[in-house]
This record gives sequence, structure tokens and C-alpha cells, in this order.
Amino acid sequence: MTYQDALDFLYPLHRFGIKPGLHRVLRLLDLLGAPHKRLGQVVHIAGTNGKGTVAASLASIFQASGRKTALYTSPHLVDFTERIRINGGQIPREKVVHYCSLLQSAVIDNHSTFFEATTAIAFAWFADEGVDVSIIETGMGGRLDATNVVDSDYVVIPSIGFDHTEWLGGTLALIAAEKAAIINNGCQVFTAVSDLEALQSIKKSAELCDAPLFSAEKDVACRITAQEPGMIELDIRTASWHYSALKVPLTGSFHAKNLSLAVMVAEAAGIAPEHIRVGLTRLSEGGYRARLELIGNSPTVFLDVSHNPDGMRETVNTLCLFRHRYNRAYVVLGFASDKDVKAMIRELLRLNIFFVTVAIPSERSVPAELLCSLCKHEGAEAMVLGNGREALASLRAMAGVDDLILVTGSFYLAGDILAG
Repeated sequence: MTYQDALDFLYPLHRFGIKPGLHRVLRLLDLLGAPHKRLGQVVHIAGTNGKGTVAASLASIFQASGRKTALYTSPHLVDFTERIRINGGQIPREKVVHYCSLLQSAVIDNHSTFFEATTAIAFAWFADEGVDVSIIETGMGGRLDATNVVDSDYVVIPSIGFDHTEWLGGTLALIAAEKAAIINNGCQVFTAVSDLEALQSIKKSAELCDAPLFSAEKDVACRITAQEPGMIELDIRTASWHYSALKVPLTGSFHAKNLSLAVMVAEAAGIAPEHIRVGLTRLSEGGYRARLELIGNSPTVFLDVSHNPDGMRETVNTLCLFRHRYNRAYVVLGFASDKDVKAMIRELLRLNIFFVTVAIPSERSVPAELLCSLCKHEGAEAMVLGNGREALASLRAMAGVDDLILVTGSFYLAGDILAG
């Protein structure tokens, strides 16, 4: 089996779609010697938006403290190995081949999904490498997510919003209950959720597990002191320390609560303030990409993966702060068909922006022509312009040095841009 053979085996597993349940992944893990029991300290993260920021921040902080740190996230942008990292380094391709070879028959026999197989590969490598701590991001939901086989020391729920409602429920309370089901007995729980119904679901789950609950709303003070494209400076004050003039290579004040959560978890894990500061400063070194990432100047270009109304609202709120600096604004826009497209278009309209619609490299893509017509129906100027890379190249050629270009709507679109 080659690496391409392994990918050709894994990717078609998407045909099994989303199949909630833990029995299939547990069979795979049993075959590998129960690696989910050998992951060191475990931080398990669920939520609608902010999971990636919290996960990357914590991984960078733990690594700065000298601990061998595993990070499991999804989806990837360019290459499968991005999902599975130790100390920032991606899983070697030969290890993907090795674990795929071990799992192939069981995956076929069990009709395992892509995410279940990937989770088993990640946990096996982490355990075999003897990691000290594992930062684990759920795929979708929590209760029946393939990652919910771990015994967590810390659970983080950054936000609750409407996404995957066909699986998780149609109210914030129901969605929160599904995600809070990753809470286990004796862990510590950290959240930035403020919606009362959603928070009540989280509180109930924590109480049932005798798990202390800490809130970014009440247990930490955070203030943005300065922000520029590509950098925010903030003061974070916890019960035990004041982190002043903390510079983090991110764009947008919406990251503040997620960074506060990361600081709270790190302190709970006994990490020293100087390592927390260094870890956050080095955040961009661990492969964290495309979260309103500044990737070009003259014209200014941001790459973003917002794909639900809450995330897009935060992206637009941030860019509104800088909008006066730019002449014209353009967006390269592509979405998957299961997203609330109209709501996100309406958020983007606040930027007085020209829409360039593209198809994303996925069978679930909204056709570029349909997306263009939806933009025009909302009163926007819009045109269809090839794929993401072609659209960005054309806009860079035609835009002025004082213009703004935003590429957003999908991990698939961001991955296509970075692959170019």
C-alpha cells in the first residue's frame, strides 16, 4: 500500500456519510490495542465555532511548556496529514499507510466512516508515540461523535450555534446537550457560551458528572487593547495571573473568548504564565490557517473558512473595523449546499462588497451560477468567475493596491487556494 492507496481507501468512506454511534470506532480501537486509553492528559473540545482556535492555542501552549503534545482536528485544508499532529509536525505518510493496512479489513467489515477510521489512526499514532497530552476536537456534535471514547481531563465548549441541526436538534438547548455529552465524571469544564438555554444544558451535564464548570463570561476578564490585520493585543486577567499586552497572531476580537478559554485550561493543567505567553505568541507556527488569515497585501487579501451565520457575522464585524482603509471590497464566495447561504450573504452585504461566486471542490458545492443569482436577489453586485484560485488571481490582477479581497465560505475553498 502506498500513501495514495491509503487515501484512495479512506476518502471513498465518505459514501457512508455521517453515522452517529460509537460501536464501530470502538471495534477499530480494540484492534489497535485501545490507544484511546493511552493519550496522556486529554482536552476534548466541542462547539459550533471556535473549536479550532482553542485547539491550536492549547496545542501551542502545551508544546511551549515542554510537553509532547498531540493535536487532532478536522477538516484538513490541503493534505490529510494536517489533521493529525504531534508538536506541530504532521503524521508521516508512511504511518498513515501502516495504520490503514492494519485497519483495512475491519473498516470494510464494519462499514466504518471516514471520520471513524481517521480517529482510530490518530489515536493509534498518538499512543504509539507516547504523547503527554492530547488535544482532541470533535467532528460533529459530541454524544455520538467518534472522538467521544476518551476519558477527558478537560472539556471545552467555546460556542453553541445552529449547524447540523438535522443531526443535533433544532434548538440551542438540544444542540448544547448533544455537545455537552462529551463531559465525563471528574473532568473540568470550560465554556464561553452565554445563551441561557444552551448554558443550562451544559450546566446540567456538568452537574450530572460532578464536573466543575468555569465560564469565560464570569471567571476571567479579557480586554482587547489593540488590533490590526494579522495581530491582536489583549489583556487577560484570571484569578491567579494578569497577562498584559499579550500579542497573538490572529485577526479579530472574536478570538478573545477562545483565547481566554485556552488560558484557563492551561492554568488548570499547571502550565506556567511564561509558557502560556510564549505559546500564544507562536500560535501561527502550528499549522493554524485560514481563520481570517492575512495572506496578501496591496491589495489586502484575507482567507477565511466561516461557513455558518454566526461565524460569518464575526468575520464581517471584524472587517467592518478596517473597511474604511480600503477603496473597493471583493469577496470570492463558495458554499456547500447544506449551509444557510442567504443568511451569510446578508452578513457580507454590510461590507459594501462585490461578490465573485465560485464552485468549491466538493460534490456538495452550491453551483456558482446559482450562488451568483442568490447574491443578486439580495441586491448585491455579483459575477461568476471560474474556480477559487482563478477568481483570486483575476481579482488580484484587477484590484487596486488600496482594495480588499476576502475569500470565504468553506474549508474546501480555502484548501483550494492554499494548494495553489
